[in-house]
Amino acid sequence: MNCSGYDSLPLYRTAAVVIAMNSVHSLAQLQPRPYVEKVARPAVTVATIVERDGCFLLIEEETRHGPRLNQPAGHVEAGESIVSAAARETLEEAAWRVDPTALVGVYQWESPDSGMAFVRFTFAATARRHEPNRPLDTGILRALWLSYDDIAARRDRHRNPLLLQSLDDYRAGTRWPLGVIANL
Repeated sequence: MNCSGYDSLPLYRTAAVVIAMNSVHSLAQLQPRPYVEKVARPAVTVATIVERDGCFLLIEEETRHGPRLNQPAGHVEAGESIVSAAARETLEEAAWRVDPTALVGVYQWESPDSGMAFVRFTFAATARRHEPNRPLDTGILRALWLSYDDIAARRDRHRNPLLLQSLDDYRAGTRWPLGVIANL
């Protein structure tokens, strides 16, 4: 008995059609790529959205384009869970201990300047404790709390479009349980 529903198509063709139906790429674009010795892969990063009294925790960091605003964010380290990385980065960059409560979204972005690609997991988090004497990561100028309107008004100083997109998703109520991310 054939359960695929595609009796006339070979199995490999069926899989390719299903992939193409669920992709932004055409079937022709989904053909295997020739072997390339060094393939650039997206960096897996995390960020937190921490709200307190109508304001959001941001960091101001030095970049090659000058000071920029961002959520506390950074790379996932080997052996670290994605959720733990978000809490650690918030502590290192903003000197706030937080408890991630939900996944707001997973965002894919490529920097037009460098061509580097990123997959960013952004979490809602609750502020637990500030450690004002803790030194901030290298390159972090300061942590600050800003209203949404203040953040939107400074769009030209955002590190990337992920800041406002994830904040808009958060404000729209987008929340996924942390359990959707399996750490095996």
